[in-house]
Amino acid sequence: MAIAADVVRAELASIVGESQILCGEPACAGPGVDGRLPCCVVYPTSAEQAAQVLKFAAEHGVTVIASGGGSKLGVGNPPPKYDVALCLRDMKKILHYEPADLTAGVEAGTTFQEFQDLLRRDGLWLPLDPPGRERATLGGIVAANASGTLRQLYGTPRDMVLGMRIATTEGKVVKTGGRVVKNVAGYDLGKLMIGSFGTLGVIVEVNLKLFPIPAERETFILSAGTLGIARDLRRSILNSPLEPARLVLLDAAASDLIRPVASLDSAAREPEIWVEASGSKAVIDRTRKDLDQLARGVGAKVQLSAQESSQASWRLISDFSNWFHITSPESVVLKGTMPAAHSEEFLSLAQQEAGNEKVKVTSITQVGVGIMILGLVGSNGVCPMVPLVTRLRKSLEKLGGALTVVAAPVEFKEQVDVWGTPGSGLKMMRKLKAAWDPKGILAPGRFVGGI
Repeated sequence: MAIAADVVRAELASIVGESQILCGEPACAGPGVDGRLPCCVVYPTSAEQAAQVLKFAAEHGVTVIASGGGSKLGVGNPPPKYDVALCLRDMKKILHYEPADLTAGVEAGTTFQEFQDLLRRDGLWLPLDPPGRERATLGGIVAANASGTLRQLYGTPRDMVLGMRIATTEGKVVKTGGRVVKNVAGYDLGKLMIGSFGTLGVIVEVNLKLFPIPAERETFILSAGTLGIARDLRRSILNSPLEPARLVLLDAAASDLIRPVASLDSAAREPEIWVEASGSKAVIDRTRKDLDQLARGVGAKVQLSAQESSQASWRLISDFSNWFHITSPESVVLKGTMPAAHSEEFLSLAQQEAGNEKVKVTSITQVGVGIMILGLVGSNGVCPMVPLVTRLRKSLEKLGGALTVVAAPVEFKEQVDVWGTPGSGLKMMRKLKAAWDPKGILAPGRFVGGI
């Protein structure tokens, strides 16, 4: 920092109050990122306070990383510099809630679970199942555009955000969008913030579109046997009139991990496609009938999972990237995005390449939208996996996809850019960064292309 830590602390305390700032190693360990700890953690209680913190930071060259529950802090390159953690956990007011209009506005520190509990009383929900949902805040979910397996039917936060307020490094609070579904004024500005991981500004309030909770839900498990059969099933389902809420391919290793949670006794030892249908009883019955017919066409079997245990399974599937890395700290977790038609092809390639390197692979793939999570565990630590990940990344790029590192030990991330090769939009991204954060104090170096 350009100024002493005690001066920073005093100035920030004058903005948020003495009780809303913590310093020292024990307090700063929680928001630490890849071994780096901030000198202090600031807890604003209003959008205006957050904006003033950013203004002070920009004026004095103090770098800031924003967070809520901390569930997304590990995503990104190791920060070359990290002075202040801006934690929005105390900003959790429900600003407006209109069940009849299917809209709500909340402060960014509102947790996902708190919000769902509120909506459930009126038979509503926000149909997202992001990784880290137990800790995740709505501001962090939107900043990361985080979603899970419900993306198949409902999309991502980008499809549900109607508007927001953003704290900027100029000390301003900027409003985008509106409160009602038909108001799309300023939506482009909001879209810039969604998925920017707090590198352009800090989201302090979000207006959201809500949905009715489905009347019924049912989970069907189709034994695939081989990736070839899984591909045929995927094609048949996507080309049918069915509109599954979730459509996921679990490889044999993932199936063996998930099946006990679903109260399914026997190990799968083969790939499985998990399908969730939602809606009226007629929709569920039709889905069951159609899946039985599609499965018979490729020699597969259909099994039902009990509702309560299946929801626990879906939560684990959506949180797989976090769960896998927590249970295997020396693992590398990758996220591949690709044309859905190449899902099984790339998975087969990844399994073969990993097998050649004696690396164990566990994968969960949203085959309807082309998103794959790969958990890698090597017998000789993480660094020998660097060449493997590099080869997989190049192979996926040739298929029109991209491969990012979601979680890994810092010694691995220091050798591999977690975002991979920047796309053609990097020049525009740099212009946006220069316009919104000209001093480069917001999560510097952590995003695509070192932004």
